[in-house]
Amino acid sequence: MNEIILSSAYQPIVCACDFLAAFEPFYHLDRTLDFNDLIYVVEGTMYVSEDGTDYEINEGELLFLKNHVRHYGVKETQRGTKWYYAHFYLQEPDEDTPRFRPDSSPLVLNQPLRSYEVLPKKLGGLKNSSIEKRFAELVEYSRVGDELKRMRINNMFCQFLTDIALMKYMDKNDYSLSCRICAWLENHYTEPFSTEKLEKEFYLSYKRMAAVFKKEQGMTMQQYHSEHRMHIAAYLLRSTLLPVGEIASQVGFEDRLYFSRCFHAFTGVSPKEYRSSAKLNY
Repeated sequence: MNEIILSSAYQPIVCACDFLAAFEPFYHLDRTLDFNDLIYVVEGTMYVSEDGTDYEINEGELLFLKNHVRHYGVKETQRGTKWYYAHFYLQEPDEDTPRFRPDSSPLVLNQPLRSYEVLPKKLGGLKNSSIEKRFAELVEYSRVGDELKRMRINNMFCQFLTDIALMKYMDKNDYSLSCRICAWLENHYTEPFSTEKLEKEFYLSYKRMAAVFKKEQGMTMQQYHSEHRMHIAAYLLRSTLLPVGEIASQVGFEDRLYFSRCFHAFTGVSPKEYRSSAKLNY
């Protein structure tokens, strides 16, 4: 509800950032802002309602409030409550921008890296975390007289929001099944694709994993395994002087000719032609 979306194509613009402490009880202001609001409670509890939904933000928790949506207080925040806040503008992604997914494939030259991720509405368990520390650093830096502050603080805040958005991928227990399978396949790309090993690793039938993976990733597990191999091979062709046969071996192919056929099917050119075309980007 009232999601805030972070896009790799647009940088957030900070318009205010500070630390406050309540010296007397108060109700959150009734207002509709043209910018987004991030609140992180350091001590105590803050009460905010947004568009009819009541939120209780406890110590070590953060909450995002969306622009152009009314938020207000229906319960009193007590004296002694302390919090960081940041007000920021953020342009939402175009409709054709794909959602972020963990991907360790090498970057492709001349290909725009567009993706988006939905920021969590509310997030807890952050007391004494790196997120709390970096928010404090952000507020502290916003007070200095650095001539480049406006440029730097937007960069800092963008990285800060990115880390918040991607926290769900940091803990393996929070990965979706398909993301965990992707990570496993990427770590075992030099090995032949094995349904038996996958079943042993994830304690699920291959049929069940295949259905979930195809639905979430839009391809089969074997396709993902093969494509990751080809991405690694392409990187080695661009960045090393290794012979094609050795590159084939490094990505798990015993037969160089079979590797060349697979690479051609993936890229449309032979390994030798691909390596030659890389010179155009020197």
